[in-house]
Amino acid sequence: MYFIVVKIKTKPNYTDLFMDLVAPFTAASRAEPGNLWFDWSRSIEDPTEFVLIEAFADDDAAGAHVNSEHFKAGLESMRPALAATPKIVSRKVEGDSWGDMDELKIG
Repeated sequence: MYFIVVKIKTKPNYTDLFMDLVAPFTAASRAEPGNLWFDWSRSIEDPTEFVLIEAFADDDAAGAHVNSEHFKAGLESMRPALAATPKIVSRKVEGDSWGDMDELKIG
């Protein structure tokens, strides 16, 4: 699977609007065949920083995502809100889902 983490720093005047700006992009991405998850979080240390964690089943699904119209539209919708270039980690990894963390296994 492709596992992707993106950190996005927003301009303060866009921070409270950011999730509304990306809502159509998020919904369309989650509906893609091969999308495993597309989840947003917000930094507890910096309220202007959002973190997107996403995964796609394989090369074809990841390629379809970045070549889709909603991907291009989603990037353009967030562009005015950006305070800096987003940071990304994108890797092909083994597996197709979240696994249990052995060090904190419960039960």
